Amino acid sequence: MLQLRELTAYIAYLAGAPTYAFALSLDLARIHHRAQDAEAAYGNVLSAATAWRAVRDPEQGLRLGHELIALWAALTAEDGPAAEDVEKLESARARMGRLTERVRRQS
Repeated sequence: MLQLRELTAYIAYLAGAPTYAFALSLDLARIHHRAQDAEAAYGNVLSAATAWRAVRDPEQGLRLGHELIALWAALTAEDGPAAEDVEKLESARARMGRLTERVRRQS
């Protein structure tokens, strides 16, 4: 069942629905995190991050980014692939800074 949801997220991303793809991928990451499957959780976080980068509205990107970074940071605090790949999390945090600046300029 989870594989079907992963496929649905991928198809949503390809179909130009990054917000839906993000939500599915992040939900899957949470499920895998709760099941203590660090590798699968991190894979889904990376999928969510890819979809997140495709979101063009800065305000929506900020909202989604907070959710993404919270889970991602939790994964880096534990043993597993996320802890070994912190630079991608730092890149996402840098994007949050850029999104914040874009939202300020729009206001």
